[in-house]
Amino acid sequence: MVRNYPTKPEGYAELLGELKTRIREARVRAALAVNSELVLLYWSIGRGILTRQEGRSWGAKVVDRLAADLRKAFPEMKGLSSRNLLFMRNLAQAWPDVEIVKQLVSQIPWGHNIRLMQRVKDPSERVWYIRACIEHGWSRNVLEMQIETGLYRRRGGASSNFERTLPAPQSDLARETLKDPYNFDFLAVADDARERAIERGLVEHIRDFLLELGQGFSFVGNQYRLEVGGEDFYIDLLFYHLKLRCYVVLELKAGGFKPEYTGKLNFYLSAVDDLLRHPDDQPSIGLILCRGRNETVVEYSLRDLSKPLGISEYQLTEALPEKLRGALPSVEEIEAELEESPEGKDSD
Repeated sequence: MVRNYPTKPEGYAELLGELKTRIREARVRAALAVNSELVLLYWSIGRGILTRQEGRSWGAKVVDRLAADLRKAFPEMKGLSSRNLLFMRNLAQAWPDVEIVKQLVSQIPWGHNIRLMQRVKDPSERVWYIRACIEHGWSRNVLEMQIETGLYRRRGGASSNFERTLPAPQSDLARETLKDPYNFDFLAVADDARERAIERGLVEHIRDFLLELGQGFSFVGNQYRLEVGGEDFYIDLLFYHLKLRCYVVLELKAGGFKPEYTGKLNFYLSAVDDLLRHPDDQPSIGLILCRGRNETVVEYSLRDLSKPLGISEYQLTEALPEKLRGALPSVEEIEAELEESPEGKDSD
């Protein structure tokens, strides 16, 4: 039987939307609460094992027996293997303060905690990754990738003039947003690839590229056309950063940094601020990605610039699998393609 509902009254759609949002949020909170209780339970189990092992010299065999007895008592409960009990013990050893466990450690899934204990030994670094997981909602695979690429050490490493050209809150956030170096090992390009080949690869792998750039970057376009004084100019890569609330102009260089790059990017930032920037947006930020830089040359190049600009290095895959090398275009093929393409303008 099909029911005929009356016409939706005014405001019904808004109420339905609000209720859906509340239900979703409640379900998320419930899932997080269950996870938090599970991690706290695991910590307390691990603490009990750790205390008795230290005080009574219990060996590994005792943990095996304990796992068997717990599984017999709770056959429906997963996670009571000997291996997992040892992870619980390690958790209690890594975080002796239960308050830190309650406020921080229990806010991420158990699998995330295991990876952090296995891969990150420094407590402060581990705390940083936990906070990042909570803030950005990283999956376990994303967390592993960020640890593998050393995000903790790379964050905020770009050379910049942000402190002088941006107000304090914005300058700190901008500096923390940029990395050094950027890791483009997801690109199947040769180590000596030209700029346009690297750019094309980044656009083709835009999801991986955005993940490497970090949270908040939204892709606007590549070879983005600007008309200034009746002439056409092309920005390599243009982004909008949702947290910084500004455009980010990215120029990609196949070689080392040169001072003249800052002048060109300074010009692009002026044009973007004039032609694209909304009155509510913050000043646009420029980023030059290059294969190397001399810090003294960078310092002189940034010293008197009025626009906020950062300079970072990037890394490609150090060695390509043999089976891929033959499938890659040669330098001559790339150059021939660029000469035929209308996008080949203004690529320096």
